[in-house]
Amino acid sequence: MALSYKARRRWALVVLLVGMPAYVVVAVSLLGLIDRPSFWVEVLVYVGLGVIWILPLKRLFLGVGQPDPEERRD
Repeated sequence: MALSYKARRRWALVVLLVGMPAYVVVAVSLLGLIDRPSFWVEVLVYVGLGVIWILPLKRLFLGVGQPDPEERRD
């Protein structure tokens, strides 16, 4: 079942306002559990985690910034 345009916009907002900060806190906490790696390893881990979070949510964000395609223009 596909989400409507309004539902996708709302879920995208929830993900950005609630999900992203929670994901950042979890990522930093997990990396803090291990001994601090070298700078470049740490950068690669954070860049990798920054890309990985969007992969399952890519379809949610597609077209959200565009006008509603089902809205009638008179």
